[in-house]
Amino acid sequence: MTAMPSSCQSAGLLVVTLDRLPAWMLSAWGATWVSTPVIDGLASRGVVCDRLIATSLDPHITLRRLAGTLAREGDQGPPRQGLLAAAAAAGRAPVLVTDDPELPALVAGDGVAVVIEPASVPRRSARKPDATSLARLFATAAATLSRGGHGVVWVHAGSLASCWDAPEEFRARYIDADDPPPPAGAAVPSLRIDADTDPDLVVGCRQVFAGQLTLLDSLFGSLLAVVPAGGWSIVLVGIRGMPLGLHGWVGLPDPPEAEMPYGESIHVPAVVVDGRGRMAGQRYPGLLTHADLAATLWECLGLQPLPAAADPAGDGHSLGDLFATWSHPQRDSVVTLAPGGTAVVTPAWQFVEEAPRDGAPPRGRLYAKPDDYFELSDVADRCRGVVAELEAVVASSRGEAPRRCDV
Repeated sequence: MTAMPSSCQSAGLLVVTLDRLPAWMLSAWGATWVSTPVIDGLASRGVVCDRLIATSLDPHITLRRLAGTLAREGDQGPPRQGLLAAAAAAGRAPVLVTDDPELPALVAGDGVAVVIEPASVPRRSARKPDATSLARLFATAAATLSRGGHGVVWVHAGSLASCWDAPEEFRARYIDADDPPPPAGAAVPSLRIDADTDPDLVVGCRQVFAGQLTLLDSLFGSLLAVVPAGGWSIVLVGIRGMPLGLHGWVGLPDPPEAEMPYGESIHVPAVVVDGRGRMAGQRYPGLLTHADLAATLWECLGLQPLPAAADPAGDGHSLGDLFATWSHPQRDSVVTLAPGGTAVVTPAWQFVEEAPRDGAPPRGRLYAKPDDYFELSDVADRCRGVVAELEAVVASSRGEAPRRCDV
């Protein structure tokens, strides 16, 4: 694999991917009560991707899509060489640092160094920040980066999906004097909301999660502090969001198939910082997928263009043109396929269709975008023409004949 001229080629590349990080809980995407000053600072240095949409709720599928190793199921061709293996072949000495022991086999490849710092699931919150799973991972990543010798460093944290172990002082800053105590312990909740659910319990879970995000932000700052000076690009990417009570669940739906592709789960953050400092503090408002970021990473390293994807959802367009001319091909829609249902996101709409159950017709809901940020006002019965168009997109994406939803 040889390097090639590029509009955004960098001296080095730091990629940080975070599973279960929803965009709406970060102040750079509009949150007004969660403190994440490090991520805010990073956003001021790069391009904020306003509408990155995950096309799957399986984190490994999304990570493979980002790494360029995902091919269509059943494809008989040779395995695709992903970003990290291509970087190794080009002499970039990549390293993957992760708390997910399954990830290296999915995204690494020949010549890629791997460091695994498994997350633990303690019974209670940590007494000190450095005793948390996130702290161990980011300390390992910072030490790896500080030692040098790697031109590509990919850090993946999956522990937001398994433990919220931030010390009490991180949670306490979000609790008012007259609030009831939030849930104790470090386990991620799996709370189905119904008419009998105590609203204070939902608020308490959000307070605990906010404390975890503030811990994450602080640790991310310690990693950024050791990034080498001189032309490194930095990419921060969410993989999945987290249900936090907007659509029937708080935490991890049980069974996992119950999770629906609403914005709290599929709208995730991304910031791309150019190694040469171009377009700092800009926001890109268009729809993007992780495949677009994948193409961007290849270009950042000056590698040959990403091969045409065998996976139909994997065809991406690099954001490199944004840094040169602030122009980029506009996506007219993004489709998210999940076991519980399908979402079609367009610049003006989000259509969510439940998977058919027990022979009953699927239920379809339509939300106006960007005004209905949290998908709270279903307008399907007033926009039946739009519903019909988006039903056809759902059917096509699932390889099915068009069908009519109940609205």
